[in-house]
Amino acid sequence: MERENSNRTRRIALRLTPEEYTKIEQKYKASTCRKLSDYLRKHLLDKSITATYRNQSLDDFIEETVILRKELNAVGNNLNQAVKRLHTLQQIPEFKVWIISFEIDRKIISNKIDQIESHTSKITDKWLQS
Repeated sequence: MERENSNRTRRIALRLTPEEYTKIEQKYKASTCRKLSDYLRKHLLDKSITATYRNQSLDDFIEETVILRKELNAVGNNLNQAVKRLHTLQQIPEFKVWIISFEIDRKIISNKIDQIESHTSKITDKWLQS
């Protein structure tokens, strides 16, 4: 890297308005260049600049899916604990409590699955409209 920079002995000073600088900075941040000077050099010398592209609807979908996954994992852990407890029960009243608990967890899982389906449908609709 030093060898490449050793040939660069000339400087260019450039004054920009805050709006111009902001616009350049946004484009630089959307690129894969590590330094603003690298981005500007490539742009000025007509070299290719690789820009990153983010699909906001996909980002939103992934974020929501991660949240739902954590919630479903928690409910799944609760169900596993309930099943382990069922294997140790000796009296009928304990079965009634377990059945009520199971029914509550089943409803939670059903609601989360409905949320996933609804969210997936919304994202699908957005993608199909594009």
